[in-house]
Amino acid sequence: MKIFSIGDLHLSRIKKKPMEIFGENWKDHDEQIKANWISKIGNDDLVLIPGDISWGMTPEEAMPDLEWISELPGKKVMIKGNHDFWWQSYKQVKELLPQGITAIQNNSIVIDDIAITGTRLWESPDVDFTDDIKWICRESIGLGPEKNNGKDPIKLYNREVQRLNHCLESISSRARKIIVMTHFPPVDFRFELNEVVETLQKFGTDICIFSHLHSLKKENVPSFPIKKYGMDFYLVSSDVINFDPVEIKI
Repeated sequence: MKIFSIGDLHLSRIKKKPMEIFGENWKDHDEQIKANWISKIGNDDLVLIPGDISWGMTPEEAMPDLEWISELPGKKVMIKGNHDFWWQSYKQVKELLPQGITAIQNNSIVIDDIAITGTRLWESPDVDFTDDIKWICRESIGLGPEKNNGKDPIKLYNREVQRLNHCLESISSRARKIIVMTHFPPVDFRFELNEVVETLQKFGTDICIFSHLHSLKKENVPSFPIKKYGMDFYLVSSDVINFDPVEIKI
């Protein structure tokens, strides 16, 4: 079994969203993903999807996008992104997902002695994504800076850190390796130690995969994976990786 990852699929089979308005590279991006996916991923392989899966606002609107993913080769595991409004509860998502797709929310799974878990996270008070940072910028897909719907962003962030801790606590002792997915980045370009990284370290995380970031200047994006704090970090936003699933080396 090989492991691959790609985030921010931003599919829109019903809730139409012309993604090329965010850059010419997004034109027919779903067909680019499909062609690359089929060229390298087999039915026995595993694909990790760290959020922003469908523009659908309801389960009914998201269903054609989920079926599209289901028809591609491999076993898929996904977490919720900040644009996955169709994803309301774990129970609802479990009942909704087509065959071959598994959702992670406040839990973990073990596949071939590899534990997989994760949570969305939120904008961290310790992570700087201001416009003057060269290789990481605020997300340009959608409506710009995050809308917190009147909620305290610090409380949202703290709740997500608690969820991450709970997810890692749920991992079976039979796991040989631990892979964590987050949607929001766990670190900024300086890769300084913060609460999220400390939590990942505490449980012996081997690999952390994240996405959410878009429209980065290619010349300023470091080469991933980045090895730090005893783990490998992968950035897998679909446009950053040219809509080509990245192999995760165990």
